[in-house]
Amino acid sequence: MAMAALREASRRLASSRNAATRPLLLTYSRGITHKLFIGGLSQFATEDSLAEAFARYGQVLEATIVTDKMTSRSKGFGFVKFASEEEANKAREDMNGKVLNGRVIYVDIAKTRQDRATGVVPIARGPPKLVGDD
Repeated sequence: MAMAALREASRRLASSRNAATRPLLLTYSRGITHKLFIGGLSQFATEDSLAEAFARYGQVLEATIVTDKMTSRSKGFGFVKFASEEEANKAREDMNGKVLNGRVIYVDIAKTRQDRATGVVPIARGPPKLVGDD
């Protein structure tokens, strides 16, 4: 029964002439989104307030604030996902350096995990080794 309902919904979506609905659903389901990094957030900022602040630049698919696992307090940064690159770039240009909840925020394109790892020297582990004392 659920499979039949899914097929029917799929047929309706495919036959729909509403071009605005279809691309949004396809971009979200395929993972084609544009994510912004938001730094300098207040500890009182919420995901709803973050989404509301960026909603005027386009459709916000998701707004998340990174929290500490032990204390559940904000770490001071978060991410906002937009469906299109134009919306994300407009939000980045306009919101970078603006005040949100009493703090100046910094907005940039979020980097993937591979981008952050390239060229990074690992942190040394253990006590330093003595040089020249053999």
